[in-house]
Amino acid sequence: MTKWNLVLLAGALSAAEPERVVVRPQDSGGALVNPGMGWVFHHYDNGLRNYGANLAPSDTVDEFPGASTVYLRLAWSYIEPEEGHFNWAVVDTPAQRWIVKGKKIALRFTSSETNRDQPYATPEWVRKAGAKGYFYTYGKGIDPQGSNWEPDYDDPIFLEKLDHFLAAAGARYDGNPEVAFIDVGTLGAWGEGHTVPSTGKFYPAATALRQIDLYHKYFPRTLVVVNDDFSIQGRGIELFGHARELGMGFRDDSILVEKPPHSYYHAFLAAPFWPTVAVVLESEHYGSSVKDGAWGDGSLYLKAIEEYHASYASVHWYPREFLKANKELIDKINLRLGYRLQLLEASWPAEVSAASTMLVGYRWRNDGVAPCLPGGHPAITLKDDRGGIAAVFADEEFDMRALPVAEPGKAEAIGRELKKAGERLPQSARPLARFGLPPAAILKPGAYSVFISVGTRTGTPQIALPLKDDDGQHRYKLGVVRVLPAGAIPAETPQSTGDWW
Repeated sequence: MTKWNLVLLAGALSAAEPERVVVRPQDSGGALVNPGMGWVFHHYDNGLRNYGANLAPSDTVDEFPGASTVYLRLAWSYIEPEEGHFNWAVVDTPAQRWIVKGKKIALRFTSSETNRDQPYATPEWVRKAGAKGYFYTYGKGIDPQGSNWEPDYDDPIFLEKLDHFLAAAGARYDGNPEVAFIDVGTLGAWGEGHTVPSTGKFYPAATALRQIDLYHKYFPRTLVVVNDDFSIQGRGIELFGHARELGMGFRDDSILVEKPPHSYYHAFLAAPFWPTVAVVLESEHYGSSVKDGAWGDGSLYLKAIEEYHASYASVHWYPREFLKANKELIDKINLRLGYRLQLLEASWPAEVSAASTMLVGYRWRNDGVAPCLPGGHPAITLKDDRGGIAAVFADEEFDMRALPVAEPGKAEAIGRELKKAGERLPQSARPLARFGLPPAAILKPGAYSVFISVGTRTGTPQIALPLKDDDGQHRYKLGVVRVLPAGAIPAETPQSTGDWW
């Protein structure tokens, strides 16, 4: 397809203008699967058996609305059972089941797990190579008779072996577009950055900063996410400033672990992150949260998503069981999680002469809790009566990432508006886009369907919109425009007394 240059209209328009089509689409209310946001299934969690691992290889729970990402949390020992020998199939096999369905994956490699069937999350060969560490009993601290072993995170041998492992993982997965994000996961129990349920041993901020820097070193092109619990055990919150400066995201794994009013603690820590990078929320294991009386009706999960401005939220349980019990809640969360780009209004001339210009306006609102972090540009596509693409006009100067967020239905709308003589447009408005039509030999006279999309600056759709009449490629039909022969004068309408924005 060909992308035609965009020129902004400056100055006033004449008193009589070509008749314009104005449409005001309604939000379809459906769940959206979009880049950089969505529900996260836990395929591996606390070992190899939970939770997606219980599904048949062909089963990817396609009926779950808004699921975009599959989380693979694995102990390092499963992947490098012998030094220098890697079993990447344990990652890539389940990953491909979901990737083939258009999902992305997220990764956490851990060095300490509390299950008795995982005594060595850090491979045992690391200990045998001389790395210092401690046996412990879950919840009781260091115990020479304990079943599980945790490394000393400052030990030079451990750090050397970890460096080699992360170098190999980075060579394989960094910059891979199939990977949504990776956690800083090789510090503390369950990869959460603390040792509360394991050895209870204190580590200073320098230990956590070293881990953060290692992930930045080996995953410079992939979103790396740091856990809120890196700040506990006396370390303070200053290390989050360092993570933020490196462009890392933020996650909280403790939503609804405790009963109200302690359903979560660290929404304030998300504030420096969410305007520019993703925030990931992980709830307590759903069944445990219900059993402990912390889940309630689940509405506090939505409240947390609002307060953290989360782009991702976890399904920390068996996905079908979670869906069956929380369908109404999931539908509500899908209307707010991440970003939701609503087209409030669009306008274009009913008729336009071939090889002339086409003035297009639109007004957009982001009704999600998070900015449209991937960004995206509106594009108008004209199709003939056989569905062929006759023209594409991409608005490079309008980026959806700039749309502000607010409470439901209250975010400020941003648009391209009709500028009249002597009028100053508000900060939230720009002049109509003026697209130059291709020559008549390319865009022949006739009637064309008008589609709108959001995607690359060259007009490729990338973002699903809550609109009807999708062509299957995230272009949405709005109406029709008639292209007249070159030099023909479109029908005019008297000077408007209303707002053409």
